[in-house]
Amino acid sequence: MTSMGYLGIALLMFLENLFPPIPSELIMPLAGFTVHEGQMEFIPAVVAGIVGTVVGALPWYYLGRVVDEEKIEKLADKYGKWITVSAKDIQKANQWFNRHGSKAVLLCRLVPGVRTLISLPAGMNHMAMIPFLVYSTIGTTLWVVFLTAAGYFLGKNYPLVEEYLAPVSKIALLVLVIWFILWIIRKRNRRYE
Repeated sequence: MTSMGYLGIALLMFLENLFPPIPSELIMPLAGFTVHEGQMEFIPAVVAGIVGTVVGALPWYYLGRVVDEEKIEKLADKYGKWITVSAKDIQKANQWFNRHGSKAVLLCRLVPGVRTLISLPAGMNHMAMIPFLVYSTIGTTLWVVFLTAAGYFLGKNYPLVEEYLAPVSKIALLVLVIWFILWIIRKRNRRYE
């Protein structure tokens, strides 16, 4: 982090968006810790994280925009194991997007595991670029500031960030899954009425 500085933060966050298994929950708290140690400044570290994340969302957005949904799902099933993405993940993200539209981009930027995938249905549904960038930037800013501040305020105890965030991330994902299941059940019940 200190050898590559702000460029390193941007690069890591860019890669975190291209390859979902890389956790931002470790990158940005480490940046916050580095700020705490006086080796970086808070605002430039946050800006680097935001820029890396938003730029990293663009390849997925454009992939969704130019490649047929069926082809994307086939690619995900064939090669997605390398980046932990399946056709089912893409279908769920697309359904979430169709249900919530632009809000989904903002909200999903705050949910680990879904943060990267929401760019794909935004592209597949031809969401306009400006709203996509605005909602992505707002959600990303909230997430990056939170993680960086957590690393800063924990100081030398920054490894605790992962320990505390891991359960919170899992709870957020569980709530999202439960909500999605309830939505499907409600939709099926309406069909049979």
